[in-house]
Amino acid sequence: MKLFRLIIFILFTTASLGRSYAQSNATISSSNPGIVVINDTTKKAATDSLIKKHDPRKATRRSAMIPGWGQAYNREYWKIPLVYGALAIPAGLFVYNNNWYKKTKYAYEAKYNAEVNNDTTGLAAIDPQLKGLSTASLQSYRNSFRRDRDYSILFFLLAWGLNVVDATVYGHLKDFDVSNDLSMNVKPIFNPTTRTPGVTLTFSQKKPEHKLFEVR
Repeated sequence: MKLFRLIIFILFTTASLGRSYAQSNATISSSNPGIVVINDTTKKAATDSLIKKHDPRKATRRSAMIPGWGQAYNREYWKIPLVYGALAIPAGLFVYNNNWYKKTKYAYEAKYNAEVNNDTTGLAAIDPQLKGLSTASLQSYRNSFRRDRDYSILFFLLAWGLNVVDATVYGHLKDFDVSNDLSMNVKPIFNPTTRTPGVTLTFSQKKPEHKLFEVR
């Protein structure tokens, strides 16, 4: 007897919950009482299950490993040439300054040995553009090229870091909702208490789709 009562109680509770859920998702049409309006939630649920969630951490890791990879993951392909252009400038400056740093360093050491140690064996290998310069000038140029070379390394790392930051920021903004389901309404108001005009800013979300089912 107790088991029978328990089964009846469970069936009654289940039916009540199902009925309350159906009522919360269905409304009677005001124009036609014979038509029940049911909110269509299956379409949105199916769409959300099919859309793969965007992961900003993947964009960060990929840009840190290969420049532009994070932008490709964010589907901002137009940024990839900009990323490599920003990296190519300091890379080219590094090659240029490092090349002239080696030349001026060798020329300075060869001329220094010729003046101090009377060793002229290295003078013939000096770059033709540097043979007419003095030892002091060669030392100054050497220091300048070395400084610019080090700065180019710093700028290269900075450009790489900005590439990672850009991929991270836009990776987080990828899922930001800017669809037509959102709306903003701005309208003027008048406060009768203070008798002053004002402006209201209202954000609202688009109502879900409804389907009409005729009850027979």
